[in-house]
Amino acid sequence: MAETAGTRFDRLVEIMRALRAPAGCPWDREQTHASLRPFVLEETYEVLDAIESGDPAKLREELGDFLYEAVFLAQISEEAGDFSIGDAVQAISDKLVRRHPHVFARDTPDGAPLTAAQVVEKWETLKARERASGERTGAAAKTTLSGVPKTLPSLLRAYEISARAAAIGFDWARAADVIAKIEEEVAEVRHEVESGATGDLSRAEEEMGDLLFAIANLSRKLGIEPEAALRRANDKFTKRFDAMEHAFAARGRTFAELSLDEMEEEWQRVKTAAGSEPRH
Repeated sequence: MAETAGTRFDRLVEIMRALRAPAGCPWDREQTHASLRPFVLEETYEVLDAIESGDPAKLREELGDFLYEAVFLAQISEEAGDFSIGDAVQAISDKLVRRHPHVFARDTPDGAPLTAAQVVEKWETLKARERASGERTGAAAKTTLSGVPKTLPSLLRAYEISARAAAIGFDWARAADVIAKIEEEVAEVRHEVESGATGDLSRAEEEMGDLLFAIANLSRKLGIEPEAALRRANDKFTKRFDAMEHAFAARGRTFAELSLDEMEEEWQRVKTAAGSEPRH
């Protein structure tokens, strides 16, 4: 009989306990929550890369690595007497059931199915109710935005912050309204640049931040995850820049001896060639 997911998960937990045991692995035994932070971040990005690659085998492997980090962190907490991985699994299971009454309690009016937008609205309403309940019982107060991790990449955090605000109705009506806001922010950045201010760049930094935040909002309104879009733009620029450099190298030339006009001319040739390639 085939093993169940639960059986396989239990095996992973037992392997982790063996690694942390007195006779286990010295490296695993000396790790802490703090020391594992870079590995958790690394595995997160490797999962994202696997998703974008479209390779199921790669995604399977990276999800396993990601799960390993969760089990590792929970094992350290269990040894400290705080909680076990089972407690974490129970917490997320309870939360999912609690926040999906339209699925598990079938409490929708007239049994009508909810749209995705209505589900998000209900989710935020339930979270607000839980926050209010926590405040009444003396738990640490939470706000709509307090759950957005400060450790997220700033562009992704801007996207998440705006999504939380939009879920409770604080949002532009149309994507075109956000474009108008972007144009306003560009004008303010342009003013700072053209003013010729030097030394104190705090004002320009503030305006640049406002512009990037507005762009993250437009991404959300268009249903585009900005981190993914920027990663693709980075990859595209890198590929074209490398092609330009290789083209000059084939002619025995380096960037140091080139004029900007020559580089721009070659850049346009590379872009034209890239545009003729089939998209995958």
